[in-house]
Amino acid sequence: MQNSHYISSEVLQLDTLQEIISQNKQIGLSEDAKINIQKCREYLDAKMESHDAPIYGINTGFGSLCNVIISNENLSQLQENLVKSHACGTGEEVPHDIVKIMLLLKIQSLSYGHSGVQLVTVERLVDFYNNDILPVIYNQGSLGASGDLAPLAHLSLPLLGEGEVYFEGKKTHASIALQKFNWQPIVLQSKEGLALLNGTQFMSSYGCYILLKAMKYSYLADVISAISLEGFDGRIEPFNELIHYIRPHKGQIVTAKRMMELLEDSEIIAQEKTHVQDPYSFRCIPQVHGASKDTIDYVKKVFKTEINSVTDNPNIFIGEDIIISGGNFHGQPLAMALDFLAIALSELGSISERRTYQLISGLRGLPAFLVSNAGLNSGFMIPQYTAASIASQNKQLATPASVDSIVSSNGQEDHVSMGANAATKCLRIMENLERILAIELMNASQSIEFRRPLQSSDFIEMFLKSYREDVPFVKEDRILHYDIEKSVAFLNSFLIDEEVFN
Repeated sequence: MQNSHYISSEVLQLDTLQEIISQNKQIGLSEDAKINIQKCREYLDAKMESHDAPIYGINTGFGSLCNVIISNENLSQLQENLVKSHACGTGEEVPHDIVKIMLLLKIQSLSYGHSGVQLVTVERLVDFYNNDILPVIYNQGSLGASGDLAPLAHLSLPLLGEGEVYFEGKKTHASIALQKFNWQPIVLQSKEGLALLNGTQFMSSYGCYILLKAMKYSYLADVISAISLEGFDGRIEPFNELIHYIRPHKGQIVTAKRMMELLEDSEIIAQEKTHVQDPYSFRCIPQVHGASKDTIDYVKKVFKTEINSVTDNPNIFIGEDIIISGGNFHGQPLAMALDFLAIALSELGSISERRTYQLISGLRGLPAFLVSNAGLNSGFMIPQYTAASIASQNKQLATPASVDSIVSSNGQEDHVSMGANAATKCLRIMENLERILAIELMNASQSIEFRRPLQSSDFIEMFLKSYREDVPFVKEDRILHYDIEKSVAFLNSFLIDEEVFN
């Protein structure tokens, strides 16, 4: 297949995932992956023929029912019952882009040959991915331990011809999509249902999706803050590398360097200043944005490890001739990383809103609320209200989920990560950050016009020229809701160099 990515034992990088998604690549299983899957399944089948002792989840019940032995003739029914009974999701539907990542990451995890699934099962998941057959999954129901049970049950239902999918732009019963391709429902064998449901792919997919956006918006936060600095007639000295090399946090150094590059040859930044210092929201951009960058880098490492891991249970080790029941499905590493990421993104929004506030305050020769004839016109008074409201909501959402736990499964699952809740609220924070930065861009671009005829740097002038094609200068009051929406769309459509993702 041309323009394809083959699932293999090679490390899946986040930039590779970004490439697969952005280029809408097809996926397939490498020959090594196929061999790994088949060997593991053959080992398990042989083990079941010669082994009468209970093996958790293979010939036993699940959770607190782990001591209930299931006869061999009922093993297939056991796995089907597991998938159906665990499909208890509710709430909002998971975005399609995240569902597609879930499919890819579940295939990746099963391909290592420690899960005991049939090759046909994994190949059907590949077919779903390549044909945009996207299971309907709900964002509530996972405790983030024993894996993302409810979401992954909904992901797996269509293998059985059950549940709903999005196909050809419509929501339909999975059986209709299967009929379209003359596919028969998969008959699950021993352990397969557990392999499909145990795993962290709900949390992982949310995390990867958010990370890819976070890296982009971390860069855009720098760009927009540079425009705000110009509009506020700020000083360049706080970005001098000498300051940052004596406190050499990586993110801080990267941010200061980028700010210097963004402002290179600007007439506005070079003009003589009448003020000695800028407020922290301008002066401390390297320290605050940099700390968020360092957090994003840490979270990237956690998720890189996770998406290249086996996270179902029990795990099969052919070479050692052993099947081990453990806890790789526990989402604690992801829950804590997602909580940390949520804080980092919330802080980018918090400092952005403060810059917006400074710009509308009538300081440094700027008109109050960045509009002529203030009083008759309210100008940019209320977008700051909106940004403040959203920034405050982000602070509330940034309360850690990972410190919580609720006992489940009759006490067998007595500590859970709540990583799924961490994931869904982190996405909400990310979406909120987009809007806060869009509002800052509106204010920054408006304020810089009051510095004319002085010019900013070539890059910033080019950026603003492109932005002004969508959102013109505000001469008198108009409905700014539309400007906010257009600003968000502009930022979403803005293409970032690949180096941002490294």
